[in-house]
Amino acid sequence: MDLSSEKVQRILSKYKFHDVAVEELQKIHRIYPGMKPSTGTYTFSDSTQKDLLKLVGNIPVQYEGRSYNFPIQLWLMDSFPFTPPICLLRPTPNMVIREGKHVDPRGRIYLPGLHNWDYPKSSVVVLLTEMIAKFEEDPPLSSKTTGENKDPHSLLAFVSNLQINDGGVRHHDQTINKVSVIGGGDLGMASVMSILAKCQVDKLVFIDVAESSTKGGSTDLEIFSLPKVEVSRDLSASAGSRVVVVTANAWSSEQSYVSVVQTNVDLYRGIIPNLARLSPNAVMLIASQPVDIMTHVAWRQSCLPPTRVIGAGCNLDSERLSRVLDINLNTHKLAWVIGELSDNKVPVMSNTGLSSDVQPDITPGSSSAKPLLDRAFEIMKNRGQRSWSVGLSIADITNSILTNKMKTHSVSTLAQGWGGIGAEVFLSLPCILGSNGSTRLAGVSLAQEEDSKLRDSVTTLSNLISQLRV
Repeated sequence: MDLSSEKVQRILSKYKFHDVAVEELQKIHRIYPGMKPSTGTYTFSDSTQKDLLKLVGNIPVQYEGRSYNFPIQLWLMDSFPFTPPICLLRPTPNMVIREGKHVDPRGRIYLPGLHNWDYPKSSVVVLLTEMIAKFEEDPPLSSKTTGENKDPHSLLAFVSNLQINDGGVRHHDQTINKVSVIGGGDLGMASVMSILAKCQVDKLVFIDVAESSTKGGSTDLEIFSLPKVEVSRDLSASAGSRVVVVTANAWSSEQSYVSVVQTNVDLYRGIIPNLARLSPNAVMLIASQPVDIMTHVAWRQSCLPPTRVIGAGCNLDSERLSRVLDINLNTHKLAWVIGELSDNKVPVMSNTGLSSDVQPDITPGSSSAKPLLDRAFEIMKNRGQRSWSVGLSIADITNSILTNKMKTHSVSTLAQGWGGIGAEVFLSLPCILGSNGSTRLAGVSLAQEEDSKLRDSVTTLSNLISQLRV
């Protein structure tokens, strides 16, 4: 492999494992000499850019007795080969992507070998071999001129001698309502059933994570095969989701609370970055416990904007509060429960009526509303947060995102800057939810008691997150 060009040398010199990377590139050249190195600027999902090395070429695919060439490009991260490449199809203008289990609408390729990447067991040579095998099972391209014709032969007839150029990936701008639920057990199952009942989904993927202690339900779903539901144990099945719900927990037998939470953080480290790469435009909805901490962890590990990583938080309590005020106390105003999902959570009310079209706001703390809210809280006592009720709450949040409803939910979100909070913590706050994620309502001055509870939560959560290896 010719690595002598000035551009390639300049970029390669910045790679953290330069000598190992060069050795791997030479191995690739020996097995796949058509994969040529070049340089380029890759734009990540958070809009940051980096100058990287990429491999561009064709891979040979056998389909029903005939041989064809499929155009691909592999972006090599600067920690290559210890991190997997980002793999893309490169169709010509008269070709389009056939979305499937291993390819999303933008042409990004997802394979078990990428998800389970572990150098030196993993390598690009092994990855390309796996890619060829998957493409032979299900060719990922179709011809733009064939209309309804799904026969891969109409495309493969002209890709057999395809030449590589520097054109980008072309695809249909097709949006499907795909939701993925990550984690089995009662809450995972409750979320699946509630989302199916409430939301108009085109596809719902249920992934039972092997390392999670909240297992179960996936086998029953496979046995009884519900419409629109795909059961998988491979995170790559979540690719292209609009909403990714994470219910997985990994409780350990450790004695200290920090150690117990750390097991969940370690579980997340193996799944959250992959979920973010598989669905870079999704809203990630966290329901693992403790929800405020795990939402914070998911945001850090995913590198997604804070508006697109939220936790189920106090949404259930907020819906119950509004119901009690409306039905039991004849007070027809919006209300939410905010703060940490603990004994320190506090109720707040809006001046806006339940049926108003005006954007809601939070009423500044006043003594007049406190007796009413305290009474509502007393009525809500002992209702608990059972799996089925949390599942219904998750479905309600998911529906607001899928339908761009712009409804105000109290969800766990980055609270820094709200109401004078200076620390980087996640708390439940009223947020308007739509297809692009969450927008917080403006912060207000709370009454002394409520403000004190919020500050105590900020201190507690800050101390806990500082002790975790995120």
